[in-house]
Parts: sequence; structure tokens; C-alpha cells
Amino acid sequence: MFAAVDVHYLGDAGARAALVTAADSKFSVLAGGRTALVPDPGPYRSGEFYLRELPPLRAVLAGESGLALIVVDGYVDLDPRGRPGLGAYVQAEFGAPVIGVAKTRFATATHAAQVRRGQSDRPLYVTAAGLTIAEAATMVSEMAGPFRIPDALCRADRLARGTTVTIP
Repeated sequence: MFAAVDVHYLGDAGARAALVTAADSKFSVLAGGRTALVPDPGPYRSGEFYLRELPPLRAVLAGESGLALIVVDGYVDLDPRGRPGLGAYVQAEFGAPVIGVAKTRFATATHAAQVRRGQSDRPLYVTAAGLTIAEAATMVSEMAGPFRIPDALCRADRLARGTTVTIP
């Protein structure tokens, strides 16, 4: 099973994490989706974003086993020396390969592959753990969806925001 995850913060109401799954790495046909609410994910701490993201991701990924890949909205590592970002902590905790897909450039992440999708001139910034960045970039470029952001991440984002999403 292949998974894409995202987290949305609800102010004082906590955070909602979303998971969408597919049977293939292109996320051609989504197999399922769900959300989990965490009442208090903790405060934002500069440079320690993962501390706030991991509790909701743990909640939504609870009970998932045998994942072949997890795609996160963000970076796996934050610089070429391997300073861990959210994706590195997800990979360490869940043991599956992780692809980080970031929408904005992080100054020290000079190693991230730039992937352009659809008609957009703006790249996505791809990092990885458990596979090479080149392999991850190819996978992101081939993921389902005609737009800049792969459909699986769009669906996870909409689910996390509480928007109705139809998933088989």
C-alpha cells in the first residue's frame, strides 16, 4: 500500500491529519482515505516543525502496516548533510521509504530535486529517504494528476481541511 499524508491545524481545536492510500506508486486509483483529530499537537517551534506534525501523523497512520511508501507534504531532510526534516522522522518511525514534496524552496535544501508538473513553471522540491532523490523525483513526476501538485497530495490536503472528498 502507498500512502500520502497531510496535516491541517484547526486553531484551538487541534489538528486534523489525513491519509489517502493507493495500490500503486502513481496513486492512479485511490483505495481509501481517513482522518484523525489530535486535540493538542503542541506549539510551533522554529526548526522543530516535526514535533508538531508527528502526533497527528501517528494518529492517522495508526494500524497501517506494510506500507511501501509514504509521501509527505514537506522536506525529508533540510540540507545536503542530512539535517532531518519531517520526512526523516516519519521514515525513522514508520520504517517505510518516504518522499517529501515541498511547494516552497527551503534555503538550505540545495540538494532537493526540482520537479515541474502540469503547465506550472513553479517547481516542487523533492527529497527522499529509503530511495534516491532521483527515483523520488521520477515517481513524483509520474504521479496521477494534471496539475503541479499530485492528486494524492491534493486529496490529503482537502481531507485534512475537512473538505468532502470522494475516495472509493
